[in-house]
Amino acid sequence: MTDLEARLNADERRMDWDNTRPRDAATLIILDRSGPEPRVLMGRRHMRHKFMPGKFVFPGGRVDPTDWRAPFAADYAPAVLEKLMFDMKTRPSPARARAFALASIRETYEEAGILVGVPADADASAPTHPDWQAFLEHGIVPALDRMRFIARAITPPRRPRRFDTRFFALDHDAIATRLPEGGPSGELEDVAWPTLSEARHLELPTITLTILDELAEKLADGSYDDPAALVPYYAWQRRGFVRQLI
Repeated sequence: MTDLEARLNADERRMDWDNTRPRDAATLIILDRSGPEPRVLMGRRHMRHKFMPGKFVFPGGRVDPTDWRAPFAADYAPAVLEKLMFDMKTRPSPARARAFALASIRETYEEAGILVGVPADADASAPTHPDWQAFLEHGIVPALDRMRFIARAITPPRRPRRFDTRFFALDHDAIATRLPEGGPSGELEDVAWPTLSEARHLELPTITLTILDELAEKLADGSYDDPAALVPYYAWQRRGFVRQLI
């Protein structure tokens, strides 16, 4: 039994909903390593949400079709792209792999009002999605070369919502600008930078706590800074989670 499986609460263990195919999703962990203990960007989901209301999470969400066409200034490290292509059974392509990170960057702007990237070329263009237009208006384009692939996890079958989520991390000096009013969606409240220790005491979804542990281990053993480091992949097989390394 994995730590993730052992931590599941009664509601997370329910599997009496209709089975659905998991949807591609992505999350971005922005990491501040300037102090004695690393800090991470997190926010509390609004209580009006039906999915995980009141829980503290990293910014993230579903991949939008426009994420496939969003501009970027620099590509992944080759090892990161290779790992993201692992077990891509439907529509395997580098464009889809890039859309994961681009979705996490877009959602970070939408939910927290933080734009990460580099100055855009004068002739840069973007999809018509309002979030990508906001990047263009601020003269910013995402860069994928510093993105670290931390983990992948697929929601168990017969849950009300299912996601195939890729968790990325990026150092906070990649932030190009921040909106003082926060993200335009208003989905995250109480956005803050807790230390890893403080974050563990927040009201977290089980998967978020598990990813915090994975991140802490990578930081401790130095593998965080190695794009070729092994990446944990959690998937439900028969009666429980299986953690494999890719």
